[in-house]
Amino acid sequence: MKKKVVSLLTVAALSMSMLAGCGNKAADTANDAAQTAESAAEEGAEAVADAAEETGEQVASAVSGDLADKKVGVCIYQFSDNFMTLFRNELQNYLVAQGFNADNITIVDGANDQATQTNQIQNFITSGVDVLIINPVNSSSAATITDLVVGANIPLVYINREPDADEEQRWEDNNWNVCYVGCDARQSGTYQGEIISDLGLDTVDLNKDGKIQYIMIEGDPENVDAQYRTEFSIKALEDAGLEVECLDDEVGNWDQATAQQLVANALSAHPETEVVFCNNDAMALGALQSIQAANRTVGTDIYLVGVDALSEALEDVIAGTMTGTVFNDHFSQSHSAADAAINFLNGQTNDRYIGCDYVKVTADNAQEILDSVK
Repeated sequence: MKKKVVSLLTVAALSMSMLAGCGNKAADTANDAAQTAESAAEEGAEAVADAAEETGEQVASAVSGDLADKKVGVCIYQFSDNFMTLFRNELQNYLVAQGFNADNITIVDGANDQATQTNQIQNFITSGVDVLIINPVNSSSAATITDLVVGANIPLVYINREPDADEEQRWEDNNWNVCYVGCDARQSGTYQGEIISDLGLDTVDLNKDGKIQYIMIEGDPENVDAQYRTEFSIKALEDAGLEVECLDDEVGNWDQATAQQLVANALSAHPETEVVFCNNDAMALGALQSIQAANRTVGTDIYLVGVDALSEALEDVIAGTMTGTVFNDHFSQSHSAADAAINFLNGQTNDRYIGCDYVKVTADNAQEILDSVK
């Protein structure tokens, strides 16, 4: 538009110059033409300004609309958890990308203490947040949390740690604005078992006694993900027709240092161990330290699997120092959680269970997964 305005004024000026020597009548005609062009130019400029103002108002409206004014409270069970760090960072970025004001997004650390987290939830309610996204310290506390939040008429999205079936049925029966977003931990356990069974009995059965001896390092025993990963990793072996023997089963509480000590003790007591299952990669990384300290070599005289696909674990899979892991897709989970929160804020409903898939990771695709998370 600006170029067109300049062009009209230029034409008018040239017309005046060409007609200057043709008498007063010609001059008057030129003056009239110039005034007409100038008037048209001014009208054009006004039109451009009006259009720009209207567009600016539309943009401002979009930026300062409902989402920008909404307050989001996010409770994470523990900031030191590697996977939940990836999750919360991606959640924050995605919420901002969808139009939320970063200053209106508050994420708090439950420090792995349910009393601390419950107090944080009460503070969020008092402060008047518009929606809550909660990764509970204890899934068994979900009913209490739900009652608090629903009682304050605030939509609630649970993430990562799934409440039990009875609790989810309550949401359905009462038509509450509550849902869960996460992966089915049974799938992750199954994938762990398949990574081992796919190697074949001849490969994994190092002592050739016809069965697979393993040790299991569990996460939080109250956490359904830990329960399912423990159960279904072994079930996958049995479903593949393999005989198994559990040499040790310990609780590492998702912690690398704890798992390192537990695996060191287990390997000392059970040198015949052929497979180490860990409910997450942080514990698998601790297990690897003890495996190497015991002069064992993953892929040669022992096998090791985890869950989460942390960058360090993926690098170990590529290097052959971990047998495999399972990608716990924090991108799809965090985005789906934010989308569910937005639906509630817009007066829409969500499925009570919003599922995301895990991805089995071996040396064949570890580099591809690593590239996607960096």
